[in-house]
Amino acid sequence: MEKIEVLQKSRLFENLLPDELEMLSELSQMKEYKAGDLVFNEGDVGNSLFVIVSGEIDVLRKDGEGRLKPIAALKEPEFFGEMSLIDKELRSASVQAKTGTTLLVLTNENLHSFAKVFKNGFTMVVINIARVMSARLRDTNAKLASKL
Repeated sequence: MEKIEVLQKSRLFENLLPDELEMLSELSQMKEYKAGDLVFNEGDVGNSLFVIVSGEIDVLRKDGEGRLKPIAALKEPEFFGEMSLIDKELRSASVQAKTGTTLLVLTNENLHSFAKVFKNGFTMVVINIARVMSARLRDTNAKLASKL
């Protein structure tokens, strides 16, 4: 699949113009992971976000005894890794390929380069991140409320 097609399918890049998508596709890289490969660990410094091209990933958190427990499963065309780019904190979870997985990677540096050329496009990406994070928080709140 072409990188531009991946970008067009992702909620992260909704409402971007063709020129903006083209630049992001040029800046991004494709990476392959085998089932069981770790994409990153909880506590790592975060400097990139990932869009799932194919396959599935598990988002994992350490329990009280330090064992990794799944908290979410994501698949194409979802994205992850954006939190560390927003809040400059360490990774809040580990991510592991559940199946053979292809990811499109955009680094913090890539996004800064994009922002210099397309300020409005960058703003739209940030708004899209906020929308998805809000939806995820609402989902988590609903799950927590059902356990009360």
